[in-house]
Amino acid sequence: MHHKVVIIGSGPAGLTAALYAARANLEPLVIRGLQPGGLIATTSEVENYPGFPESVGGYELAELMEKQAGRFGTQYLDAIVSSVDFTQRPFTLLTDGGQPITAETLIIATGASPRKLGVPGEEELANRGVSYCATCDGFFFRDKRVVVVGGGNSALDEGLFLTRYVSELVIVHRRDQLRADPILQERAFANPKVRFIWDSAVTEILGTDRVTGVRISNLKTGAESIEEIDGVFPYIGHVPNTTLFVDKLDLDEGGYILTDGRTRTNIPGVFAAGDVVDHIYRQAITAAGEGCMAAMEATWFLAEQEFADRKAQAQVLEPASPALGQW
Repeated sequence: MHHKVVIIGSGPAGLTAALYAARANLEPLVIRGLQPGGLIATTSEVENYPGFPESVGGYELAELMEKQAGRFGTQYLDAIVSSVDFTQRPFTLLTDGGQPITAETLIIATGASPRKLGVPGEEELANRGVSYCATCDGFFFRDKRVVVVGGGNSALDEGLFLTRYVSELVIVHRRDQLRADPILQERAFANPKVRFIWDSAVTEILGTDRVTGVRISNLKTGAESIEEIDGVFPYIGHVPNTTLFVDKLDLDEGGYILTDGRTRTNIPGVFAAGDVVDHIYRQAITAAGEGCMAAMEATWFLAEQEFADRKAQAQVLEPASPALGQW
């Protein structure tokens, strides 16, 4: 399988890159990865993406973007990239099924994954009350008590979604004020199902076959308490999905891919966009904008390479001029 443009990741950055590359007649291939649609597909409602005055579901938004890119010739592959070789062009990728794919250019839009708490009980009780997706699992906590850890937009947005089902939502935040947008804070403070525990951290998740509670430590006083709850939803940030590119691309100290401001990495022909690059804004609209930039850069790169190849071929085929005195 050889392609002019291969895109790893199918969130807003990857799908926007696919749309622009497809409209440039490059017939891009999108490798969807573990989370088709990216993290936006796990968000219950998106209210700040332009063009949707009544908001739109995250999964629906990703689905619409995928259909739009597909309309212009984008191809999709449900697979996970297991290795990449940037030592020569075309670049070579292997999928988890051992399928080799070659690419003239590569756009990395692998996004980021939720950061884990790293406390006892988290791994053991994953999918037994510990969840990182309220939209996916909220239904299973009907009339239950759950804890959301965090104080940013994701914590409040997903927490408010959970209030549709739960009897009580406890938000545990390590500071004494939230970082979320004012409109989300206003909704959370006004919701009778929401209770806050400030200046605190979850230090242990309790239970055997399922979550039964959490141990909470006050970060100012050191006092510990136990909350009897049925579910834990951590929203404390994200980790870039860049393990595949360690020692292959330049990364910053946080593991994010370094680019030159035009989505270009240190390897010519390899571009990066979205949350795999951006740890500041982390919005669907900024990811989409970077996806557009990456596709345009890939298009220009391919055009320059094609021109250089034609020029080199013309020089080879051009007959040598006769030496002086041979006329």
